[in-house]
Amino acid sequence: MHSKRARLDRFIARHCQIPLKSVKPLLARGLVSVNGVAVADSQVVIGEFDRIVSDGVVLQDRTPWYFMLHKPVGVVSATRDSQHRTVLDLINHPAKESLHVVGRLDLNTSGLVLLTNDGRWSRALMSPVSKVPKRYQVRVRDPLDERYVKAFAEGLYFETENIVTAPVGLTLTSATTAELVLTEGKYHQIKRMFGRFRNPVLALHRSAVGPYRLDDSLASGEFRPLVVPRDRLHDR
Repeated sequence: MHSKRARLDRFIARHCQIPLKSVKPLLARGLVSVNGVAVADSQVVIGEFDRIVSDGVVLQDRTPWYFMLHKPVGVVSATRDSQHRTVLDLINHPAKESLHVVGRLDLNTSGLVLLTNDGRWSRALMSPVSKVPKRYQVRVRDPLDERYVKAFAEGLYFETENIVTAPVGLTLTSATTAELVLTEGKYHQIKRMFGRFRNPVLALHRSAVGPYRLDDSLASGEFRPLVVPRDRLHDR
């Protein structure tokens, strides 16, 4: 049993299957510790990665894991799939079965995928309220011009959802390539935006999500643990 966010006494009562009133004597006698520190306050709020020990018994001891993966084309951003290799198939780590994908890429898009077992961190990154920028490189069939830059900056209307896309920064890098920065992620958004110009996307690659960036040291199909500074973690 893992606590997402819970009051300490309720967590102990639930985990040990004892009445709530039976927890108070344990706390008063200094038999409960959180992250190695004895706690007497029953209303302390604990998180899923706090180490909880009660009367010498470890009730919770989870490690948060964060990974970045360079996803190749042809691999799905899922933990299970009956037809294709998944991003988890590329992860060789004991914690892989506890991981979930942070911000999916479709089958034919390559680039940065984040994986974690920390749901609060992933929700903070992907929440529309956070407006975390995602950086992409795109190659299209037909030449680009300033009309695209203007239209993307103003936003395009998607009739299906009845919404106007948030401004997208578009920088032209060659006749048929560009870099985009999005702060939202509607369904197939980039392909649909270029589709308004009847200009098919031939290749799409995500190079960054917020402060996390792919570089040349991580080849396609490779992964590595991600060090997340505490100031970029949610409050626990």
